[in-house]
Amino acid sequence: MSVQERKQRERSERERLIVATARELAEQQGWDAVTTRRLAERIEYSQPVLYSHFRGKREIIGAVALEGAAEMAATLRAATAAAAGPRARATALARAYLDFAARNPAVYDAMFQLDGGLAFAAEDTPEPLKDAFAALLETLGAVAGDGVHPALFTEVFWAALHGLATLTRAGRLPPEQAERRTELLVDRLAVL
Repeated sequence: MSVQERKQRERSERERLIVATARELAEQQGWDAVTTRRLAERIEYSQPVLYSHFRGKREIIGAVALEGAAEMAATLRAATAAAAGPRARATALARAYLDFAARNPAVYDAMFQLDGGLAFAAEDTPEPLKDAFAALLETLGAVAGDGVHPALFTEVFWAALHGLATLTRAGRLPPEQAERRTELLVDRLAVL
C-alpha cells in the first residue's frame, strides 16, 4: 500500500469516527450536546483536524443524515421484501419507518428536522436521500391507485408517516393506539 493510499484510508476512518461519535453523542444527549470541541475531545483529535473533514456542525449533521437515509432505505427494503402482497408490503413499510424513527431519534432529526445543508427534491439531492425516497416509492407506488401519480402519493403517505413519528415521539399521541394508526393509514390511503 502506498503512502497516499494509507493516508486516504486513515482520513476515511477519521471521518467515519467523527460521524459515528456525533451520532452517538446526539442519540445520548441530543444535538445541542454535539459541538466541535466536544467531538474533538471524544475522538482525541484537535479541532483543526475535525475542521479538515467538516466545516462545522451543519456538515456533520448532513453526514449523519446521509448515513441514516442509507440505513432507512435498507430497513424499508428488508421489511417489505418479507411481505406478500401490496397491502402487507405497505403495512410492513409503515411499521418499519415508524420503528426506525423511534429507534433512531437523533438520526431521524438529522434527516428531517435539522439543517444539514442537504437539498431535498432537487436536482442536486444526494443519492442516499434519493434512494430512501425510492425505497418508499417502490412499495407505495403499487398502492397509489388509478390516476394518482405514484411519487405524489408517496409524498403524501410519507408526510403522514412523518407526522405520526414526530407526534408520537413528542407524546402528543397515545402510544397504545400506534398499531391502529398504522392500520388506519394503510386502510384509508392505500388502494388495494
